[in-house]
Amino acid sequence: MKKRIHSTRLAGRTRRHERIRKKIDGTSERPRVVINRTLKHFYAQAIDDSTGKTILSMTTNSKTFMKSFKEQDFKDLSGKTKLAAKLGQVFAIKALKLEIKSVVFDRNGFKYHGRVKAFADELRSNGLDF
Repeated sequence: MKKRIHSTRLAGRTRRHERIRKKIDGTSERPRVVINRTLKHFYAQAIDDSTGKTILSMTTNSKTFMKSFKEQDFKDLSGKTKLAAKLGQVFAIKALKLEIKSVVFDRNGFKYHGRVKAFADELRSNGLDF
């Protein structure tokens, strides 16, 4: 007998994520960029699924992100969507330095709007293809 998952937001996101992961896979030439969002922060990773290694990882509370944030003095970035967009910009620049030009975007079951869309748009506008 199959175990029944209760109808919650987390269960719905888990089902969406399972459907997505059946179809996409990251390689060393084209890694999978998976995101996660919480109430306060936004997380992004570039993963090579063939070897199981994380190539690049950044969060809105990581030292590398905050360092670039302080250097350029972005005082007008209030709000989580603007921070996610800025994270996308910094993430794309770091990925291009690692010679990653094309990625597979894994939205991790989250709906494609708000912070997720802002992050993805910044990845595209800064030179990553997906």
